[in-house]
Amino acid sequence: MHMMVSRPEQWVKPMAVAGANQYTFHLEATENPGALIKDIRENGMKVGLAIKPGTTVEYLAPWANQIDMALVMTVEPGFGGQKFMEDMMPKVHWLRTQFPSLDIEVDGGVGPDTVHKCAEAGANMIVSGSAIMRSEDPRSVINLLRNVCSEAAQKRSLDR
Repeated sequence: MHMMVSRPEQWVKPMAVAGANQYTFHLEATENPGALIKDIRENGMKVGLAIKPGTTVEYLAPWANQIDMALVMTVEPGFGGQKFMEDMMPKVHWLRTQFPSLDIEVDGGVGPDTVHKCAEAGANMIVSGSAIMRSEDPRSVINLLRNVCSEAAQKRSLDR
């Protein structure tokens, strides 16, 4: 679950009961990320932590060892079809360098024309809505996105 809500604390228990296995919340939406991370874990879910484009990656860093996935938004949250913000890739690269085993996701404007930049920066999880749904061949787009990320991850492991 990627919860784009103003009070993510109130949704942890209902999402766990509904069967969610991961709960991603926006760092900007809570005053106590540590307590929220603990609550998510206690409810049997993995923890994802998202940051909006205007939030520095260093703001997420203190929590990185307590989460399963970091999400770097590559558009302003709220609606689909926005243009990919390439200037978010240094955040992805920094996270990959500092936390090599952390899952790093990008969300917003990602498709066949932009996925290479994401994967090369270090993203290993991709959210792609419009590029898939508007495609005449969604399966081939999904396969391309998956293959680009897999190949980049393999290259990173060989480079270590």
